[in-house]
Amino acid sequence: MAFRWPNKDPDETLDYSVDWSRFLGNKTISSVAWFLRDANGVMQEITAGQTLNNITITSTTNTDTVATIYISAGLNNVDYKFTCRITNNLANTVERSIKIRMREQ
Repeated sequence: MAFRWPNKDPDETLDYSVDWSRFLGNKTISSVAWFLRDANGVMQEITAGQTLNNITITSTTNTDTVATIYISAGLNNVDYKFTCRITNNLANTVERSIKIRMREQ
């Protein structure tokens, strides 16, 4: 099951976050990787400055418990599926998928 972020206008640059605090408990995030499904549905890693499927990742940040991605562009009326993969301080890896819909506001 994928989570859903609020709709985004293609002309906006907005930040979207995944709060891992409830999952982590007393552990912390050691690393974060972001992925986006390409036109064929294949999950591809995407980093700051990259564009894939008309979506641009302007930057990414994280704290000990929250991973954030800054997204710009996108095609109107297209749904995108992002995946956030974290590794915690005990070397456990987990990921969550999130959908975002582009809509002119």
